[in-house]
Amino acid sequence: MKSRDWVRFFFSSLLVGAIAATASGFILNWDQQAGSFQKFQIDEILASFIWFIGVGLLFSIISQMGFFAYLTLHRFGMGIFGSVWNAVQLVLIAFVLFDLVYFRYQFFGDSGSLLPYIWPAAGFFAVCLVIAYFKQKDTNKGAFVPALFFMFVGTAVEWFPALRENDQNWLYFMLISLLCCNAYQLMMLPRFSGSAEKKMGQRKAVEG
Repeated sequence: MKSRDWVRFFFSSLLVGAIAATASGFILNWDQQAGSFQKFQIDEILASFIWFIGVGLLFSIISQMGFFAYLTLHRFGMGIFGSVWNAVQLVLIAFVLFDLVYFRYQFFGDSGSLLPYIWPAAGFFAVCLVIAYFKQKDTNKGAFVPALFFMFVGTAVEWFPALRENDQNWLYFMLISLLCCNAYQLMMLPRFSGSAEKKMGQRKAVEG
């Protein structure tokens, strides 16, 4: 992929993060924002809008760092574990799924019901399964496990700052933004690199 395509990929991912954070931010905080819209308080609406965009850009950068870290990890994993790399990833996925429920319950559960900690993790995992399925359909069957690993484990690692807090709005706000950014990168990187390869092939055909 050429540097120009990397730049386009980077800025398009930033845009996805900004849009996802702005939309989810206003929706999740609508009880606080509704009054500003009803009273048409432009300064407060604009301040919230700018803040959501800024945080969305930050989430996108975190997402992109995680994505390229995973691409490097995936290469190392294939080189070290070979054919059992997919099995290793599945074990790590199961471990992270358990941790998302158990450790949050240990920190914030106060000996109450476990269900409020199971449903967010289960919903998060279900969304990752759907994205991995579409990635598989878009490429090949071998892409399912790596896609699921990145979407679930990679996003969980990036999500850690929000997991340390027991604030439901902040938890979902960051998760939605990260999922949108990660899904976009996962699905679109081949298209950006494919576009670069296609242009190179056309240029060679012309020069030849």
